Amino acid sequence: MADAHDAIELTRQLLRFDTINPTGDETACTRHVGDLLADAGFRVSYHPYGERRTCVVAGIGGTSDKPPLCITGHIDTVPLGAVSWRKDPFAGQTDAGRLFGRGASDMKSGVAAFVTAALGFRDKLAGTPGLELVITGGEETGCEGAFHLARSTGALSRAGAILVGEPTANYPLVGHKGAYWLNARTHGITAHGSMPERGENAVYKAARAVAKLEHFDFGVAPHPLLGPPTLNVGTIAGGLNINSVPDEARIGIDIRTVAGQDHQALRARLADLLGRDVELEAILDVGSVYTDPADPWVADVFEIMAPILDTTPQPRSVSYFTDAAALRPAYGNPPTVILGPGEPQMAHQTDEYCVIDRIAQAVDGYSEIIRHWCL
Repeated sequence: MADAHDAIELTRQLLRFDTINPTGDETACTRHVGDLLADAGFRVSYHPYGERRTCVVAGIGGTSDKPPLCITGHIDTVPLGAVSWRKDPFAGQTDAGRLFGRGASDMKSGVAAFVTAALGFRDKLAGTPGLELVITGGEETGCEGAFHLARSTGALSRAGAILVGEPTANYPLVGHKGAYWLNARTHGITAHGSMPERGENAVYKAARAVAKLEHFDFGVAPHPLLGPPTLNVGTIAGGLNINSVPDEARIGIDIRTVAGQDHQALRARLADLLGRDVELEAILDVGSVYTDPADPWVADVFEIMAPILDTTPQPRSVSYFTDAAALRPAYGNPPTVILGPGEPQMAHQTDEYCVIDRIAQAVDGYSEIIRHWCL
């Protein structure tokens, strides 16, 4: 069985890499993990998709009759923010049973835990379905790394199930909402602010559009587990200066969708509502993920995690998106569970931390899930 202390130390090592997205060095971090796996006998391939941006795919074992278990996670992180940290975000400091650093919960502890668990089986997986570990960058800004792998011929092999190590405090989740972000633009004709009748005000058009969006009817019933889809106008901007009629305005629309919604049909519904005065441009298109909790593998994961959590898991979902939105269709839509040691409420927070004991729990849970799938 893998040693949880190895996972804690590996988390510290990963935290020392600045992988803030954008500008951070993903390649150095993914190479570090890839080298560990290659030294242990995994088949490792690197997939660059930009300067200092790289994903790694590592496999071990494999048979023809049952596909591998895919375990995936990302190593990029969000910026530190404007508020000063009390702990060094790149040192992996510990205090009161917590391990601090940018990415400690979201989600370098998850990557460290599943890599450590996989390394514990390095000599046991020959002739078994085996594992495919997918470690990505670019997740925080729209799953760019995962979509690059999905589009790259031969980058991914097969997967019979997907385990996503995002922060859930080790509680297994069966789905997440999709994200569909749109830029809406309105156009007008500029004129002097003292003669507005000579122009055409783009801000007024944007205001009318926002009023319509506030009560947008999706035309779908709430999902029994994911809940209803949501729409939020997150940004609005326009105009040249206070004494000119604005000839352009922009609206940022954040939509979170549920299983069964088609984003293109949704865009057409929005376009019909807003009319010809509003142009729509998609800037993020990430689908929802949902697996029936009655799926046998999901039930197996729930059973494995029950004694670790000291409670019987109930079907739950989250509103944030994960790389499963890109990887699951590429693998043929196998059952998917989101499960990781990070604290969900600490994601993107100042002085982000993970609870050290949860890392040990995750290693135990991942190890048992691997054993059930492969052995």
